[in-house]
Amino acid sequence: MTKRSGSDLILISTTALLTACLPLAASAQQAAPEVTLDAVVVDAKADSGSATGPVNGYVARNTATGSKTNTPIEEIPQSVSVIGRQQLDDQGAKKVDEALRYTAGVFAQPFGADSDTNWMFIRGFQATATGTYLDGLPLFSFAFGAFYIDTFNMERIEVLRGPASVLYGGANPGGLVNYISKRPEGERKRRIEAGINDAGTAYVGVDIADRVNEKFDYRFSGIFTGGDGYTDFSEELRGSFSPSITWRPTADTSLTVLGNYTFFDQNHGGGSFLPYIGTVRPAAFGRIRRDANFTEPDIDTYVRKQVTVGYELEHAINDAWAVRQNFRFGHADIKEISLYPYGYLGFSPTPTDPDFLLQRINFGHNTDLTTVTVDNQLEGNVDTGPINHRLLFGFDYKYVDMDQMQATGTATPISAVAPIYGALQGIRTPYIDQNIKQNQFGLYLQDQLRFGNGWIVTLNGRYDYVDTKAKGTPEYTGKDAKFSGRAGLAYEFESGITPYASVATFFLPLVGSTLATNMFKPESGYQYEVGVKYRPTFLDALFTLSLFDLTRENVVTGPFLAETQIGEVNSKGIELEAKVNVTDNLRVLASFTAFNLQITDDANAALIGNTPFIVPEQQAALGLDYTIDSGVLKGLILGGGVRYIGSSWADNENTMKVPSATVFDARIGYKRDNWGVDLNITNVFDKKFVASCQTQFACSYAEGRVFKFKAHVDL
Repeated sequence: MTKRSGSDLILISTTALLTACLPLAASAQQAAPEVTLDAVVVDAKADSGSATGPVNGYVARNTATGSKTNTPIEEIPQSVSVIGRQQLDDQGAKKVDEALRYTAGVFAQPFGADSDTNWMFIRGFQATATGTYLDGLPLFSFAFGAFYIDTFNMERIEVLRGPASVLYGGANPGGLVNYISKRPEGERKRRIEAGINDAGTAYVGVDIADRVNEKFDYRFSGIFTGGDGYTDFSEELRGSFSPSITWRPTADTSLTVLGNYTFFDQNHGGGSFLPYIGTVRPAAFGRIRRDANFTEPDIDTYVRKQVTVGYELEHAINDAWAVRQNFRFGHADIKEISLYPYGYLGFSPTPTDPDFLLQRINFGHNTDLTTVTVDNQLEGNVDTGPINHRLLFGFDYKYVDMDQMQATGTATPISAVAPIYGALQGIRTPYIDQNIKQNQFGLYLQDQLRFGNGWIVTLNGRYDYVDTKAKGTPEYTGKDAKFSGRAGLAYEFESGITPYASVATFFLPLVGSTLATNMFKPESGYQYEVGVKYRPTFLDALFTLSLFDLTRENVVTGPFLAETQIGEVNSKGIELEAKVNVTDNLRVLASFTAFNLQITDDANAALIGNTPFIVPEQQAALGLDYTIDSGVLKGLILGGGVRYIGSSWADNENTMKVPSATVFDARIGYKRDNWGVDLNITNVFDKKFVASCQTQFACSYAEGRVFKFKAHVDL
């Protein structure tokens, strides 16, 4: 089956399902007597304090991301955000980076709407490669070897801002994003969902769960997507399917098995790797079209096949002590061919000929990635006089085996205004052909102390050993060992106000080498953070204010193959976030971020004091969602939001700036009994702007206006 025929099939099936849903729901409604129901039904289990279960509206209570134990968010000595299933559905987020657009401290989609990667920066530092986790276990990413997780199969997305090496070993210093999978809840669920956007991409998804008996629960969620994208030649056919079961052989023991299979078969979209002159600033011909795509459609391809399978095993030894083991095996096979522009003819930042030709790079790679991760934990409660200790002892292990081949060849230039496709391209020759193996062992200890009717002290220590070997081209080896720590202090007032302070150190092992230093040594650094979390006693809400000072050391700087590691970057600023369930029918969220990101040391002394490119130093967002619960408009849903993305630099020399932008989003829907429909509109006024630039040769348009329609029925 070709990709086009697959797209046609899913468009036809989606249309049929949408047509069937409304009469089915309408007949069910006619058959039942009229009853008065709240427009938003809150599951009592959603407020049970689970660290992995459903979130009540927009306001979560507990998380395990900041402590590896089921802990109230206000007791974590760092800033934490939780995006639950309700918020994902209300905003119509189909990707993780879409879901993070309203989250404090996070700059999402810096390279526009990339269909195969979730891009995000936290507190100024990229978290895509070194800061993504699934159910508390790391998702390894290096070069083009990575795992893609679909939001349809998620229950939550959790953001821990600031260093987390004390819990997870090497991790992005700005913070991490932890994806929490849907899992069995012991209740019956039969949901069918279908949708389509205005580009022609449609999907069908199912979410089925039930209790077999007192010992077994199961769940299956899956989505199948296909259709055209928003730029020339972009199209896709993909699916992601996640079965899970929970087995409780005794009252003290539970085993949850989580699996996933994901595949992609698509062509790349355009809108990225475009020159500054011609996007941010007009060229002689004006600006390059936002929907232009300068690849070669006949050879462009992106194919992904990945599988993950793991388990969460827990046994209560007694009322005070429990042991856990979390395990996951993952494998991904990714093949990619793409031609993308890099400046104008002759790699010039400005046009050099009357046809406004763009220089192109002919790139391809084959990547085979296998990972094994296991985390062993012993948790217990101990009292020493007036102090209660919640202790966590852990040992984790990470194994990575990655084969990668990257190749490039000559490419014909192409006009920025009148592109002609089909010219013969050069044969790609490998410049990287290697196998990378990495083993990492970590021992960690955490003590959460509570005393004095409100005092909370959190102490963490961890020691890691990392062994990395790369064979082939290039070849290098390296061994590193590092200690990291965290100390936090908080006081919880009866009013719900919890001020806190913490200090943490971190390290981040790097994969890669240079002729000057062989293998890169790990990055390291430290952070100071103070803040206040407020969970009112009279309102279902969580307000967070945090101030931080974060320093990242041993940053790789300098030209390719001649890099050094004297680089240092400091990020300090303020973050505010509010999430409020005003009523069962009205939910509000808001965020504000302002920080100073500064290069404090670099191989190029002229850059010291400047701001790194890509990341805006100010962002703000406000969103709400309201359901009418009475009268003739009962069931009508109105929602929307506004996002401000501040200006950023296009180069580390700080000579070229990317302007700020304000974007509006909207939602209108209808929900009645067991069915509902929604129309989400992103970038309502179709604001055309550049999301960011990483040098003057690689600018990316932000996502334009998108209409997303969906319907669901619960059977």
